[in-house]
Amino acid sequence: MIIVLASAALCVAENYLINGGQESQINYRMVQTVDPAPGTQKLILSFVIPETFSSPTYNQNISDFEITFSLQPSTREESTDERGNKILRVSWNRPNQSVQSIIQMVARNRTALQALQTNAPFPLTSLTPEQKVYLGSSKQVPANNAEIIAIARKLTQASNTEFDAVQQILTYVVDHLQYVLVPQSYDAMYSLRTGKGNCQNYSHLAAALMRAVGIPSRIVNGITLKEPYDVRLPNGTLTLRMAQGRHSWIEVYFPDLGWVPFDPQQTALYVSNRFVRVEIGLDNEETCNDGLIRWTQQQGAQGQPQFEELISASLTADRVNLSAEKQNYGPRKMLLLPPVRASFTKVAAAPPPEPPAPQKQAAVRTLRQMAFSEPYSQGNLEFPQNIDFGSTRGPAQKVDGGQMEMRKNFMVETSEYVTTQGHQYAQTFILNNPIKLAKVGLALHKFGGDGQLWVELYKDDGKGKPGEYIATSEYISVAQMKFSPGYDWFDFNFNTANPLLPQGRYWIALGFTGSPIINWFFSYGKPVGPEDGTRYRTMFDETWSRSLSYEFNYRIIGMSTSE
Repeated sequence: MIIVLASAALCVAENYLINGGQESQINYRMVQTVDPAPGTQKLILSFVIPETFSSPTYNQNISDFEITFSLQPSTREESTDERGNKILRVSWNRPNQSVQSIIQMVARNRTALQALQTNAPFPLTSLTPEQKVYLGSSKQVPANNAEIIAIARKLTQASNTEFDAVQQILTYVVDHLQYVLVPQSYDAMYSLRTGKGNCQNYSHLAAALMRAVGIPSRIVNGITLKEPYDVRLPNGTLTLRMAQGRHSWIEVYFPDLGWVPFDPQQTALYVSNRFVRVEIGLDNEETCNDGLIRWTQQQGAQGQPQFEELISASLTADRVNLSAEKQNYGPRKMLLLPPVRASFTKVAAAPPPEPPAPQKQAAVRTLRQMAFSEPYSQGNLEFPQNIDFGSTRGPAQKVDGGQMEMRKNFMVETSEYVTTQGHQYAQTFILNNPIKLAKVGLALHKFGGDGQLWVELYKDDGKGKPGEYIATSEYISVAQMKFSPGYDWFDFNFNTANPLLPQGRYWIALGFTGSPIINWFFSYGKPVGPEDGTRYRTMFDETWSRSLSYEFNYRIIGMSTSE
């Protein structure tokens, strides 16, 4: 039997059973550049050497690992910590120039998504001391917190198998959290109480809930690659994509499967072959060695090192053969997992709500008689404006021995190159009140090129795709677009048309001419709109049958009515 759990309160199921596999060879390279601050007496850099790893769904084979430095280190030490991570520490005495570290390796990754069989009971018994370590509580993963324990027990009270319990917890995390790139805190309690977080928060909350009911789970740090991949659906194609940069996920222990990876943001029982596993631990406070910078300064010296980290990876071989089918049960938000044979509690989700009925001409005439006098704005508004992602770093802090340190962070550039020839991208929005549209803002970054950009406005076709054309914005010249180190709002005016839009579902699509090089920022998941609300098409597509797993950042600006 196939098990996927859902709460009785869920109204729309977005669970997908995925089959097939991926296999790739990744030639990986990371260049870290550290500019010591004046008065630096000693600079210490730490790296974790990735290892080969096997699981029922994800396998990683590492070879040809090499790290070189532009400046010969004063010391070089290798050690293995209590979690089994192989750590390399290098130091320089009184460095007075930039230190560049170049990490290179080959990763042969394979993801296999055939049906899994697990009979592990719940609660678990006969765990070894090594496995029991990952039931521990910490500040970031407070598994012994009364609130965490109460929620975990409630979620798993009817579970008789470990898979049942894990799925109940993961469904809760997927639906409870909304992804934000820069949360105020990274611990599980912040995530639980605010419903927000980045990859660290998703991992910490999932791990805390699992450990609270005796399920070993450990935090994994690694790298994700930006190369997209397609999953065949019965009526189209789903394109999945991560940002290129540091990422946090978890591994869960099953007595009959071993340690199995989960990405609590979107996948269960697997991660894709675009993941490179590096370091494991109890939480992200412990998994801090890779990319760690420490230094000591002369008395009275000010400032901190400047840092840049650039990742490049080429897939010299890449075979992807994946298909998925949506189920009528599961969480509200998208979750992908392979078929699993196990006993389960299967709770069907209620059917999705009917889309708003099309407005008749009489209603449009009524709109023209309304007074649109209330300022209106909506959209996926939260993103880090004007951030240079390659140079971002955690704050400096003092540690034992008078040293200062900066740790890696998980701020990654989530964006799509949207002016590629032959592709057009569209984002949906839903109006609960009629408006007079003035502007559509997109979170864009200009890299260069020339030409013009505009936004096209469409009605929804009633099937979750762009339908009847409504209007086009005024054109923006790429040459006149302000350049910034990161992403900023660019507003496209509809002042000429000023379309009156009744309540309902609409689409905005970016158009361009010439050769502009523009990225459009996106948020993981769908923080504002429906799961099928981001689409693209190629010049060969007759319809917008291709969907994306994320939501672009956009804003709708106009005037609403108080009537």
